[in-house]
Amino acid sequence: MLEKPTPPEDYECCESECSPCVWDLYYDDMREWRAEQTAIKNAAQQATPEANSPE
Repeated sequence: MLEKPTPPEDYECCESECSPCVWDLYYDDMREWRAEQTAIKNAAQQATPEANSPE
């Protein structure tokens, strides 16, 4: 999942406390997306150690 999840539209939540709510699913997707972004960033930093070393 490289694209950032988009929040649900106003009409997608019925506000009847469904389980799971569309907002619950969105927040789960955001957590997963952030973890993937962190992993990609860390992998890129490890792949180029010369860019990370102080001179």
